[in-house]
Amino acid sequence: MPRDPYVLTLSCRNRPGIVAAVTTRLFELGGDIRDARQFDDSETGRFFMRVVFDVAPEGTDRAGLEAALEAVAAPFGMAWRLRPQGEKRRVMILVSKFDHCLVDLLYRWRIGEIPMALTAVVANHPRETYAHVDLDGVAFHYLPVDKANKAAQEAALTALIAATGTEVVVLARYMQVLSPALAASLAGRCINIHHSFLPGFKGARPYHQAHARGVKLIGATAHLVTDDLDEGPIVEQDVERISHHDTPEDLVRKGRDIERRVLARALRYFLEDRVIVNGGKTVVFVD
Repeated sequence: MPRDPYVLTLSCRNRPGIVAAVTTRLFELGGDIRDARQFDDSETGRFFMRVVFDVAPEGTDRAGLEAALEAVAAPFGMAWRLRPQGEKRRVMILVSKFDHCLVDLLYRWRIGEIPMALTAVVANHPRETYAHVDLDGVAFHYLPVDKANKAAQEAALTALIAATGTEVVVLARYMQVLSPALAASLAGRCINIHHSFLPGFKGARPYHQAHARGVKLIGATAHLVTDDLDEGPIVEQDVERISHHDTPEDLVRKGRDIERRVLARALRYFLEDRVIVNGGKTVVFVD
């Protein structure tokens, strides 16, 4: 039987021979390709690829694969990553008072829909706020934040991320703006759900703002966090049509559903190595 499949992702400046070089090397290493997706961005001149492949038990091990692939990557100047497909990445969830995204992610994690190792839930509200949430077996940390202690609490959060070996941080309606320093330290591994599809409705009570403007569509955006508030590379989005019959409360209710599914999809894509950053946007290889 083959070992667990590997996932190889890569990006580099486009030039002839990339696919041939990669697939030939995988064949030489005893690899059997299960799935291969590629994208040539004609505007930026960048090339992106995701390959899922098997290696027979007697074939090359991970260290050997990495050494051989580096020899292919170097001449092309590739940024690349190799990971066993079954290896679960370590994820921390940050949450504030609105807990619908947290509840949804916990459910999907418990049934195995989202492949992750949950390191902790960190909240800026006390545990009692989430008395109705099933946190059995989940490490919970209460880090209240105000103007006076923000720097200290971010330092505590950074230490917790390091101590737990957290690889990915999810802002599941975490209503605190990360400092530029913390955002920079989490670059490329922090996902946020923005509770408004249209950028004209930032800040507090976006659905009430949208209702006052008579919008016909509402939605949500999941994006990677940068030090530019809510402007990071977009991973996933969705919308839902509304009408003049809908009240602000209807928009909030419908918005919760959109936020849950958008964040869940974005996190799953990220954990399955389907997301590659392309400047200020992303390439997302989905079926």
